[in-house]
Amino acid sequence: MKRIFQFISVMILFLLLTGVSFMFLSPQFGSRPSDEDRQRFEQSNHFNGSTFDNMTAPLPRDSESSGLQAALSFMRGTPGRTPKPGTVDAITIHPDDLSRTDGPQLYWFGHSSFMLQLNQRNFLFDPVFADVAAPHPWLGSKRYSGKLPIQPDALPRIDAVFISHDHYDHLDLTAIRHLIDKAERFYVPLGVGTHLRGWGVEAFRIVELDWWQNATMDELTFTLTPAQHFSGRRLTGQNQSLWGGWHLRAPDFTFYFSGDSGYNTHFKEIRNRLGPVDVALLECGQYNTAWADVHMMPEETVQAARDLDAAVMMPVHWGAFTLSIHAWNEPAQRVVAEARKQNQSIIVPRIGERVDLRSPPTSVRPWWDVRLETITPQEA
Repeated sequence: MKRIFQFISVMILFLLLTGVSFMFLSPQFGSRPSDEDRQRFEQSNHFNGSTFDNMTAPLPRDSESSGLQAALSFMRGTPGRTPKPGTVDAITIHPDDLSRTDGPQLYWFGHSSFMLQLNQRNFLFDPVFADVAAPHPWLGSKRYSGKLPIQPDALPRIDAVFISHDHYDHLDLTAIRHLIDKAERFYVPLGVGTHLRGWGVEAFRIVELDWWQNATMDELTFTLTPAQHFSGRRLTGQNQSLWGGWHLRAPDFTFYFSGDSGYNTHFKEIRNRLGPVDVALLECGQYNTAWADVHMMPEETVQAARDLDAAVMMPVHWGAFTLSIHAWNEPAQRVVAEARKQNQSIIVPRIGERVDLRSPPTSVRPWWDVRLETITPQEA
C-alpha cells in the first residue's frame, strides 16, 4: 500500500508539474502585454488602467440556467451535440478556384473562419487551421468535417488577415505560423498584436485598432467596431486585449463580420455611424442562457441583422466545433426559422462552398438536416 501511495503521489506531482510547465512555457498561451503596450492602451476610452471594458452594461435577460447547471450539462453530455460521422463534409476548394476576381466572393471554412475576395484582394478572417480549437488537442473536440476545404499551403497570397479577438477558436497559432510568410498585413484589436509579435510576426505588418478606428488599403476602408465580449488565453489575466467586429467598405459594397458578441445596442450604432450593410456575417452558435451576455441566441442574431439594416445575413460560429451544450445543428435551425418570421434574407452555405455575394442564393437548402427541403426567399 505504501508503494502504491508513493506511486500515485509521484504521478500527481508529475501531472501538476507538466501542467504548470505547459501553461508557462507553451507558445499557445501567447504573450502578456508589456509596459509599453499598456501605455498605448491608456489612450483607449475602453481601457480602465488594467483591463479592457465593454461599451455598455449587458442587457437584462431572464436566465433559464446557471453557469453551474450549464457545466453539469456539459459534463453529462446532451443528445446531438456532435454530428454523426460523415454528416458534415467540406467541399474541396482547388487553388485554381481562388484565381482573383472582382468579387466579392466568400468561402466559409467552418465556425468563424472564412475567406473574402474583394476588389482583387484576398482577405482571411479569424483563420483557424488546427483540428481542435483549444491550447492542446486533449482539451477540445475535433473539427466535424475532419479536414479543411483547402490546405493552408495551397492558399493564394493573402493581402490581409483580420482577427476579432484572441480566443482559441478565433486566434490560432497553427494558422498564424502558416500565414507568416503568406500574409501581407494583420489587422487586430488593441493588444492582440502582443501575441502575434511573440509568435514571430514583424511589428510593421501588424495594425492594431481601437473601436471606431479605421485603416485603408487603396479604395477599401476597414473599421474595428464594438462587440460585447471578453478576451484571454489563460485562466488568469483576462481582458488584456480588446475584442470587436470588422466593417469593410468598398466603393460599391459594404461587409460586416461581428466576431463574438452578445446582443446589445452597438449593432444599431454601427448602422447609424457606418450605414446599412450589404452582407453581414453574424455570430450564431455556442450560446447558452448562462452566458447570453457574451454570445447571442439565434433569434438575437436575426435582430442584429435587422439593426444593421443588412440586405443579407449569414450565420457563423457554428458547424465546426462543439463549444456549448446545444445540438450541433440547432443554430442553423433556429436562425433560419427566425429569419423566416422576420422576412430577413439569409444564406447558409456548406463549408467550402463558393458564394457570390453580388448574387447570393435566393433559397436555403438545409444541408444540416436529414430532410433536404428547399426554403424559398419568402420563407427565408
